Amino acid sequence: MSSTEHGADTLETEVTNVSNNGIWLLSGGKEYFLAYDDFPWFKEAAIGQVLKVEEPSPGHFHWPEPDVDLGLESIQHPDKYPLAAG
Repeated sequence: MSSTEHGADTLETEVTNVSNNGIWLLSGGKEYFLAYDDFPWFKEAAIGQVLKVEEPSPGHFHWPEPDVDLGLESIQHPDKYPLAAG
């Protein structure tokens, strides 16, 4: 009799909640809040697009639509990565 493989990673990256103020991203057993003020690309995106997050490498998150790539550092410290109008 066998259960799960030893050492298998069961933690997944997923968007756990979407609200009027932002989204919650769960990764590595920790949850992060991405406020629309800091991450405006998600405010007008369809829910299905927001929920479809990928983590191609540890700490690198990609949403195919609306084509957004974010690093964990920018999520944890958005004040260090201000949006610039250009």
